Amino acid sequence: MLVSLIVSQILSWVVILILGTALLALARQVGVLHMRVAPAGALTTAGGPEVGERADAIAAATLDGRTTFVGGEAHGTKLRLLMFVSAACPLCKALIPMAKSFAHDERIALSFVGDDDPAVQREMIAKQGLERYTFINGPEVGQAYGVGKLPYAVLLDEHGAVLSKGLVNSREHLESLVIAHEMGLRSVQDYITGLKAQAA
Repeated sequence: MLVSLIVSQILSWVVILILGTALLALARQVGVLHMRVAPAGALTTAGGPEVGERADAIAAATLDGRTTFVGGEAHGTKLRLLMFVSAACPLCKALIPMAKSFAHDERIALSFVGDDDPAVQREMIAKQGLERYTFINGPEVGQAYGVGKLPYAVLLDEHGAVLSKGLVNSREHLESLVIAHEMGLRSVQDYITGLKAQAA
């Protein structure tokens, strides 16, 4: 009886040691995977003003018929985020609440830009609770910024300089616009490319 109890204890300790070793090996592999997976960032595309360039003020019509200017000087507004969206884009509609939350948390002035039937846009505004945001409807701004795919975002400073821009589909992508600006980079992709070049 005593022998079987001792054997049982020894087997228990062997199993515990094996499980502990396996757990350490798994933790190491997770760490390696974490290092290999690059951080996600907004995908910068060609067209429109480059990062660092000053965007001229563009006259555009809001959905309620007012004339507003996009780009150029905006004294007292440190950061401005232009979100290019469409009611026909499911990803855009999913991203709008994230953009609102992100802009509020980061204290960024948020404007939406679209180019669609006004009735369709008004329906989206009502559903998404965008009544208090400027909503520009027309092709001028998208053409000026070289927007080809949606959802797309452009971060501007108070002087109209493009701080960062790119295709976005998550809050992480929106945050990467601010991070890239704070790090003095065109995009997170530039940072990743630099790291890979250093490692090579």
